[in-house]
Amino acid sequence: MWYYLALAAGVVSVIFGWLQIQSIMKAPSGDARMREIAAAIQEGANAYLGRQYRTIGIVGVIVVVALAIAFKNWQAPVGFIIGAVLSGAAGFIGMKVSVQANVRTTEASKNGLNDGLKMAFKSGAVTGLLVVGLALIGIVLYYGILTSEIGFGLGLDISVEHEKREIIDSLVALGFGASLIS
Repeated sequence: MWYYLALAAGVVSVIFGWLQIQSIMKAPSGDARMREIAAAIQEGANAYLGRQYRTIGIVGVIVVVALAIAFKNWQAPVGFIIGAVLSGAAGFIGMKVSVQANVRTTEASKNGLNDGLKMAFKSGAVTGLLVVGLALIGIVLYYGILTSEIGFGLGLDISVEHEKREIIDSLVALGFGASLIS
């Protein structure tokens, strides 16, 4: 029961984040000069993310190899990769939305402080919702695969001590992967 509740909460969080993105993107993006500045900021943000993700990718490969050697299994390295990919996706989408929301927040502020704050709050909520939603989905589904809770997978038994250790190590590695990117 808790498994499906957590999965549903993650899905709802991602859906609500997506709806917030749609709402933000429908808002007016200002005049030509504002859009030009936003495009320049977007270009800089893309360059930053590209460089950051390349560097983190190199470190990530080293960590995956180290995890495979240390744990002598594939579950921990795969958990690390899942966490890193989901965290990277949340960060990438969050950065894209933030840049787009900045110009829309500026435009909304022309109508008053309240409108600007509403737009800024929506923008900030997107990253939070995606981080939490993707984390819940990733953890729950990977746990489900490790324990066969979803009907297929490894079938590790949480009541068997060494298998419990594998499950915990794999989920901690997932969190470690997410932390590396965040």
